[in-house]
Amino acid sequence: MNAHSKLKLPGCWTAMVTPFTSDAERVDVECFKQQIRAQADGGVTGIVPCGTTGEAPTLSAQEHEHVVATAVATAKSFNMQVMAGAGSNSTASAVKLHKLVASLGADAALHVAPYYNKPNQEGIYQHFMHVADAADLPVVLYSIPGRCGVAIVPETVERLSKHPNIVAIKEATGSVESATEIRRRCALPILSGDDVLTLAFASVGAIGVISVVSNIMPAMVQSLMQACLKNDFAAARAIHEKLLPLSKGLLSLDTNPVPIKSAMQLLGRDSGAVRLPLVKATAATNKSIGELCKQAGLILKQSNAIQVEAVH
Repeated sequence: MNAHSKLKLPGCWTAMVTPFTSDAERVDVECFKQQIRAQADGGVTGIVPCGTTGEAPTLSAQEHEHVVATAVATAKSFNMQVMAGAGSNSTASAVKLHKLVASLGADAALHVAPYYNKPNQEGIYQHFMHVADAADLPVVLYSIPGRCGVAIVPETVERLSKHPNIVAIKEATGSVESATEIRRRCALPILSGDDVLTLAFASVGAIGVISVVSNIMPAMVQSLMQACLKNDFAAARAIHEKLLPLSKGLLSLDTNPVPIKSAMQLLGRDSGAVRLPLVKATAATNKSIGELCKQAGLILKQSNAIQVEAVH
């Protein structure tokens, strides 16, 4: 059985935060392992280290490798999959990272569209073809024009879908129309890249989500996707409505991953530290996040006894 046949995409993939020590100088490896165990307990399909939520741009090359290696070793012990962030706006660097995460045992690699350079669609196509040719490892495309300045348009997705190593796309365009057009053009599996749109994307054919809110509510997000995959949209809508205020707040109160790290700190799950140029949430934002967590049924930190519960 090859790597492609073993990869199971449907469901919730958690876009993991990278926990840092309180001074943000070092990766808190033990905290990271605990967070992965919490994801396993929540029953998610897999985890995504070193993506946007993982503050990949501020990780050194050595830290990036260590985070992916730790994710693979820990997740595998729980029979959980790993889709490692390996994208870059330098094609040569993306190829190098792709080969690295393949050597570390990742089940797939997540590759963002080249940012800042603003290549045209032919440049985007050739970039991803070079990456996909570099190693026999499944590639998940990542279209997030709000961060990159360019989108992977449906016509380009259709072209790329013909490469045997390109197995899915994370659609973080915020456009149900774009997801619908991709589904019309090709059979490439779609993963929602926005928690608030998971239900909407599933209604037009998405099979999963790469989720931020599942850092703290993994079981509920996985339940949402399972209901969608069973075409039980009444049940999915009920879960979506419970998650929506928190999902919206975590992506709108400040730049991701600042709000989710704030929430995890309030829940006793993380130091809350982010690396410059990001800065920690303000007191007002923290208060709002705390209220949203309580509304979602999460128990905020009380003395040294930390319990996190979700209302299902």
